Amino acid sequence: MKVILLQELKGKGGEGDVVEVSRGFANNYLLPQRIAILATKGNLKQLEERKHNIAKREEVRIANAEQLKAVLDAATVVVDARVGDEGQLFGSVTAQQVADAAKDQLDVELDRRRIEMGSPIKTAGEHTVTVSLYREIKAELKLMVGKEVAEAEEVEVAEDAEGDVEVAAEETEVVEA
Repeated sequence: MKVILLQELKGKGGEGDVVEVSRGFANNYLLPQRIAILATKGNLKQLEERKHNIAKREEVRIANAEQLKAVLDAATVVVDARVGDEGQLFGSVTAQQVADAAKDQLDVELDRRRIEMGSPIKTAGEHTVTVSLYREIKAELKLMVGKEVAEAEEVEVAEDAEGDVEVAAEETEVVEA
């Protein structure tokens, strides 16, 4: 069944594209969600008249995606995570945590579903994730997971440990005496 897409559909096409889909997919999802309309003669004629407006919107979306790509490629985002003794995380870093960190630090709104992490991040340090911005435009975002946070915690723990050791030594002396 041929339909005209009214918005981008991952794996199928973008706004204004005429695509072939199964009848069930069209009737049960695309048409009720107003993602597509049937490709009738009248709708195809209207599509030809709207091609100019669609092309303008497409240019704006591509320009915005390129600007965002430049920002994300140059940025490093710090994701707070609890780190164990050997650099292993308690749990793993999720796409939602990456999106939240980007929102807080870069003031950039990212959809968690567009963040491609590959395998889960379970170690502290520097990692790279891919963010699909628009169609073929993808950005590489550098993540610093728990490293700076872990170093700050180690300094605090070392300071506390020294104080605790002195107190413990005094208590031992009292017990021995």
